[in-house]
Amino acid sequence: MTPLAEDFGAPDRNRWMALVEKTLKGQAFDEALVTDTPDGIAIQPLYTVEDGVAVMRDLRARDVVRPWDLRMRLAHPDPRQTAAEALKDLEGGAASVLLTLDPTGQAGVAVGSADDLAKALDGVMLDLAPVALDAGFLGPKAADWLGALAKAAPNAPLNFHMDPLTAFAQTGGSPGPIESHLVSAATVGARLSGTYAKAGLMLATGRAAHEAGGSNTEELALMAAGALAYAKALVRAGLTMNEAFARITLGVSVDGEYFTGIAKIRAARALWARITDACGVGALPARIEARSSGRMLTRQDAWTNLLRLTSAGFAAAVGGADAIVLGAFSDALGLPTAFGRRQSRNTQLVLMEESHLGRVADPAGGAWYLDSLTDQLARGAWADFQAIEAAGGVIKALEAGLIADRVAKSRQGQEAAFADKSRKILGVTVFPNADDKPVEVAVVDPVAFAVAGPDPRLPGPDSRCPPLTPIRFSAAFEGA
Repeated sequence: MTPLAEDFGAPDRNRWMALVEKTLKGQAFDEALVTDTPDGIAIQPLYTVEDGVAVMRDLRARDVVRPWDLRMRLAHPDPRQTAAEALKDLEGGAASVLLTLDPTGQAGVAVGSADDLAKALDGVMLDLAPVALDAGFLGPKAADWLGALAKAAPNAPLNFHMDPLTAFAQTGGSPGPIESHLVSAATVGARLSGTYAKAGLMLATGRAAHEAGGSNTEELALMAAGALAYAKALVRAGLTMNEAFARITLGVSVDGEYFTGIAKIRAARALWARITDACGVGALPARIEARSSGRMLTRQDAWTNLLRLTSAGFAAAVGGADAIVLGAFSDALGLPTAFGRRQSRNTQLVLMEESHLGRVADPAGGAWYLDSLTDQLARGAWADFQAIEAAGGVIKALEAGLIADRVAKSRQGQEAAFADKSRKILGVTVFPNADDKPVEVAVVDPVAFAVAGPDPRLPGPDSRCPPLTPIRFSAAFEGA
């Protein structure tokens, strides 16, 4: 075999720079070709071997047929409609479902009791189909309900996903002390862990920071601080440190910026390895659930959301997420129709079964740009995580406004970039569609399904923190 590169000299960066400067015709190199991320990371136009860094790689073999868990979110207020959608999703290619619960029906399935949850999961075989919950402060109650429905089947692949910190951060407070909610979740989790050996107990995510306009490092830092807080709570509830970390799932948000999404998931894995190592835990792979971003979605020309969601799914798959949740392209307008849900499922199925994105372990590994970006995100997030811990931990940092202040600054910087069009929103700030066709959504009155739920209040005074309120960046340009 003849090496094809032998006839070419070694590339010279100075010669390349001379050609670039000639092409720029006096325009500054940094201004024209270097892009700064919201994290303050400078993205260069060219990366070489000198930019390569050694980063942690996930080279676990992935199932050829099902390389990741295709998870569908359910939020219709009617439990019976939810059950029908769950069965349709599972029959249509989904592997699991994520139930967002809200007794009022305003922000999820109207579930306020074990009987209500049974209606929402009617027909779902809990010993085969993984079920995940998103129940806010009702997490411990909902976990008990789901545990009862699974009828103590020890191998039931449940994900209780208790996560009071995200509810606390997004709502700006908790009914009763937030510390008590952590204790309650950990106590229920420790009890259920004895019955359900494979169940995930807690979800540690920085989604609240992301959806409020925060940077990638701020999201990762909140995720890391949450994971540590949950591990400590589970240990106090009786689990060993290894058992505690083994029952925590990391949540990462992915949007249309797929290179950043890939690097963010890889950085999350590096942060996990460093934290578990510091806590004396042996080699324990991170379990990562990636969810598509709500802040990236548009109401205007909502069809373009299909592109954003596809990019998000691509990033999650290439980054090596264990479970991927893609929303519907119409989520910014309302609840999805059957068509919207089918598009959400099929986007992942095409990425999985036709694009074969799961056939290669860590396909981004060795790419100088992505390895460098992964390293910089991990380092930036670690510094932010240390600042949170120095402030007394995640609860103290939230209560003091440390996290909210940083997120607000990042949000303002990104809003300014969208305003001056240095960052663009397809279909809204650039290439608006004059023939924008309305998108059909499900019309439903949540009040008709509202139920009385258990009072999540715990003894003691309420806790307060500056809220990390979810936003959509396109809203400023849509008049909504």
